Amino acid sequence: MSIQKTPEQNTIFFVWFNQYAGILLKTPTKTLAIDPVDIKPKSLQNTDAILITHEHYDHLDPRLITEIQKATDCTIIADAASTKKLHHTIPTDKLQEIKPTQEIKIGEVSVKAEKCQHNAQAPVTYIITSEDQVKIYHTADSLPFPELAALGQREKFDVVFCTVGIAPGTNPQTGFEIARLTKPQVAVPYHTASSTSQTEFASLLKKELPRTACLIPELNKIYQVSKRK
Repeated sequence: MSIQKTPEQNTIFFVWFNQYAGILLKTPTKTLAIDPVDIKPKSLQNTDAILITHEHYDHLDPRLITEIQKATDCTIIADAASTKKLHHTIPTDKLQEIKPTQEIKIGEVSVKAEKCQHNAQAPVTYIITSEDQVKIYHTADSLPFPELAALGQREKFDVVFCTVGIAPGTNPQTGFEIARLTKPQVAVPYHTASSTSQTEFASLLKKELPRTACLIPELNKIYQVSKRK
């Protein structure tokens, strides 16, 4: 799995590649992989950076991360707990720990960590801003939390990934609440093995938040999102 084409200005491509929070994201100049598990290393051979949200098995595979990093020389950005699990196998200059409100630049692409409402040691969510200011919010498998409203108002997200299953306490309603609070241009229901949970999320969104489009992703399919006007 890879994205061969390069997105045009003000546009990003993404692929959802597992049933969890695995996202491959391509901007005009950079390719980022988020929480890669259940994927072959060669599928991410052109990756510039890997972002890890927390240490749970469905988000962090240390052996896989190490293999990808050796093959690509990419940068690894990770929460504190995941950093500890990786620091013996990833070169020091390629492993960067990140905490909420901190920002790291990958070329002209910004990666900023924010709070994550999830039962892990030091989980984070990620705001990724492309060279053209397309804003993507990857919420890992977070439950909704009040600060999301201010975050959405400030950032004006183009796309938000909303967990609708598998993780403790999550369902289509909690995923919808993330969308309701952040009010993105496009909401993407993910982190689920059930298409029913995605369609339930879509129904809630259409009824309660008609200005936000719902993009129900299929695994390993390339999608395009352009900056809101």
